[in-house]
Amino acid sequence: MLLAPGAALACDTCKKTPPAPGQRVVEYDLHISEQHLAPAGRKVRALTINGSIPGPVLRFREGDYARIRVHNDLRNEETSTHWHGLLLPNEQDGVPYVTTPPILPGTTHTFEFPLRQSGTYWFHSHTHLQEQSGVYGGIVVEPRGGEPVKADREQVLILSDWTNTDPMEVMRMLMRGSDYFGIMRRNSQTILGAWQRGNLKDYFRREWSRMVPMDVSDVGYNAFLINGQRQTRISGRPGERVRLRVINASAATYFHLSSSAGPMTIVAADGPPVQPVQVGSFLMAIAETYDLIITIPASGEYELRATAQDGSGHASAYFGEGERHAAESPPRPNLYQMDQMLSLSLEEQEADPRAPLRLPRPGSPYKLLKATHDTTLPSKLPRRRITLHLTGDMVRYVWSFDGKTIAQEPYIKIRKGEIIELELVNDSMMHHPIHLHGHFFRLLLGGGSRSPLKHTVDVPPMGRRLVEFEANEDKDWMFHCHILYHMMSGMARVFRYEQGTAAAPHHGDAMSETPADTLANAAGLTGMTAAPHAAHRPSPFSFFRHDHAAAGLGEHAHDMSYFWGAASLQTQMSNGLLSWMNPKNNLLLSWELGWRRKPITEHEVDAIYQRYFNMNFQAYAGFRFANHGGGNRIIAGFNYRLPLMFLADFTVDSHGNGRFQLSKRFQLTPRLGVSGYAFYDTGSRWEWSAAADYTLARNVSLSASYHSDYGPGVGLIIRF
Repeated sequence: MLLAPGAALACDTCKKTPPAPGQRVVEYDLHISEQHLAPAGRKVRALTINGSIPGPVLRFREGDYARIRVHNDLRNEETSTHWHGLLLPNEQDGVPYVTTPPILPGTTHTFEFPLRQSGTYWFHSHTHLQEQSGVYGGIVVEPRGGEPVKADREQVLILSDWTNTDPMEVMRMLMRGSDYFGIMRRNSQTILGAWQRGNLKDYFRREWSRMVPMDVSDVGYNAFLINGQRQTRISGRPGERVRLRVINASAATYFHLSSSAGPMTIVAADGPPVQPVQVGSFLMAIAETYDLIITIPASGEYELRATAQDGSGHASAYFGEGERHAAESPPRPNLYQMDQMLSLSLEEQEADPRAPLRLPRPGSPYKLLKATHDTTLPSKLPRRRITLHLTGDMVRYVWSFDGKTIAQEPYIKIRKGEIIELELVNDSMMHHPIHLHGHFFRLLLGGGSRSPLKHTVDVPPMGRRLVEFEANEDKDWMFHCHILYHMMSGMARVFRYEQGTAAAPHHGDAMSETPADTLANAAGLTGMTAAPHAAHRPSPFSFFRHDHAAAGLGEHAHDMSYFWGAASLQTQMSNGLLSWMNPKNNLLLSWELGWRRKPITEHEVDAIYQRYFNMNFQAYAGFRFANHGGGNRIIAGFNYRLPLMFLADFTVDSHGNGRFQLSKRFQLTPRLGVSGYAFYDTGSRWEWSAAADYTLARNVSLSASYHSDYGPGVGLIIRF
């Protein structure tokens, strides 16, 4: 860190407000580079800041002027840096293409802004899935006059999750519906598991309702970390009070925090101070920060434990000296019972503010949080309520607001000078940490005039939150779920400030110059909003993409798409599938080859386009290449999911024949499943098959099957 005199510095990329005369300027250099590290025991590709994961903690005093040079040392990859929770000029917010130019390989971007607030914050990449690979660090801004709650020392604890799998492959596995992460988490829903828990009736009741298995997390992780390690130490002498600045920088993991030394005292949440309140175990959402006060015990070593919400692992910070006293983890969730999944939302409706914390699996401490000052917004400002439903489709792994991704519906338009009451209604069975850039909102949960200020809020399964904020900025600000894979699959919007104020007459939605255009002009980057995703160019594939609606959003201007496949090679036959998919469309190539009991190898290959309407209905059309059962022909049809998760398929072809097929899979254990299908074709009559497969690894399974035409066989299934 360098301390420089408060002098103006010419801006390298966009207009900046220089520091005031005499204002302290605090400078940092951050180098983002690629290394191979082993946080979970095996060396894999990682992205580091100044050579480490996490990056350095940036320390300031309230009123300082920050000058941070971010150097992209990656060979062929853009990067970015978002200053999570800081109130700063729009151009400094760090979201590539939305507020700030991307940092191209081999270049440096200088961020400059005054520190208008105090508290615990953090920074991270907002490019692709880089945050999962290690691009994050902490920020501490000390208040003028010192902390209102005194401590003898302090320590920053950055929580995170780590996968040895490339994050892009993680996303592809989620979109294709792989359950291998369930095997890693040890919480796959199976018939044997339901029977062992006494929930077999619940299992088949869910299947009768055509619901996919419930879960509390998506990704199976190899390790959970505190400051880049599975275990760390909290420094302090017996009797000292320590302020722990806890940051959840995970890509996709909520944590239950608990201490074997007894209750912890919350003194700040998401930066601003709150009235001190003691809590035992509580749930910490992704992207939140909490300041906790603990006391180092006179004797004994105690544990602060961060347990992953799904119960698949934990990270620990130890303090004190002597005999070790382990903290307890909450019981693992029973994913077969919907009532347990909904218990948190039900308990939050109770009058007792501690009711959610008394659950075996406690919730957020929101009802206990009270600001240290009156946070009431001006009563004379106009108010407007916006209701957003948090929606998702686990079959396709598409997450959205009101059933639409950011590419399909990018903007929420607001006007400066109005108060936005934002009602968040969670229609899914997962928690969602919702974050608003550039603003703090009041969390309206019984706090009255002392309602706490937050930038990120957890919305529990089938629950709701009401927050409000004053629209006091301008231009564009991201709003999204902070589960990284949810955001990238579409669960995001941009709050766009229209010209004029809320009190001014409304003259339509048109803007003479969009914020993205202003940014491009200020940066001197011609066509910045179009590269590299061609966001402004009309696309011949607009049916598949939404470039026309989401111009200027970079990687968010189009829905994510992936290619994947699976092939089975057995002693009597082979079948498989190649798929290109985005949220609503598939290009599919499927095949079945059989040679046993036949004089020649029979083949049936379907090349089709499929339109996905919802998890229960898809329609398709294409061409079937076959040397039996009717030969080559055009086909069209649809799939429909029946109760008990049977899949019905109806097909007609250009020869006038029809086919009706029923198929079903039974997951017996996490690794063992059986499946089968039967169809009647008016051209080729009956055909059926039954198969079993056992998962050996992420991409390989053993298989055995019997086919009505080709007989029995054994082999392998390869997924790619």
